[in-house]
Amino acid sequence: MSETGGGVREVKSAARTVELLELLSVRGDRPARLRELADELGVPRSSMYALLQTLIARGWVRTDVTGSLYGIGIHALLTGTGYLDADPRVRLVRPYLDEASQALGETVHMARLDGADVAYLATRESHAHLRTISRVGRRLPAHAGALGKALLAERPDGALPEGPYRALTPRSHTTRASLAADLAGVRERGWSVDREESVTGIAGFGFALRYETPAQDAISCSAPVARLSARHEERIVAVMREIRAKIEARAPGSAGSVHWRS
Repeated sequence: MSETGGGVREVKSAARTVELLELLSVRGDRPARLRELADELGVPRSSMYALLQTLIARGWVRTDVTGSLYGIGIHALLTGTGYLDADPRVRLVRPYLDEASQALGETVHMARLDGADVAYLATRESHAHLRTISRVGRRLPAHAGALGKALLAERPDGALPEGPYRALTPRSHTTRASLAADLAGVRERGWSVDREESVTGIAGFGFALRYETPAQDAISCSAPVARLSARHEERIVAVMREIRAKIEARAPGSAGSVHWRS
């Protein structure tokens, strides 16, 4: 039995349950078969079947009418919504995302650093560039976008993984040296820039929220490069800097607040 970071022995059945839910969640709209799940997690099919049936009964996993395909269940959504509703930082930032989106007419996001990724916690979509799928609850490699780079720049380069990094577009950073050079520019100017590094045709501008040290949260504004003039870019940066200042000024102090470990 392995140990957790705090030196407490890991509960194997609980760890397997979490690994299964994480595996199903990253598959998105691609349901999995029993064999795939058992092979991926390295457990007997009989044990995987029993675990799946338990989670189906509790709403964490769903299955199709044949009982042969499995996907993430609705209780995962309900728990995720509970996380967002209970987080004071998310509640604080949401109205300012509305303000930024209305002022700029572009899409704005809030995300939190989670390991090597950022997780999207709130989004306000541009009426001119609507997505078919909300980003909330989704993840993006931190090295590949404005939000992640804004947060990585708050940390020493020695904390960066060695690489090579996964390329999401031909413009993505794939080496530690390339990313570190970019982060030096982020620190100098005070915000990050993503020019088609995460999504082709989209540029993003990221701003770390420094109500914690090092910053865990960031906001960004993204816009299609086809209509991103120099004047509009300056306007985005000016508005988002002002929005960041407002958020940081309103962030709750440490007294009486809960400091979550993750």
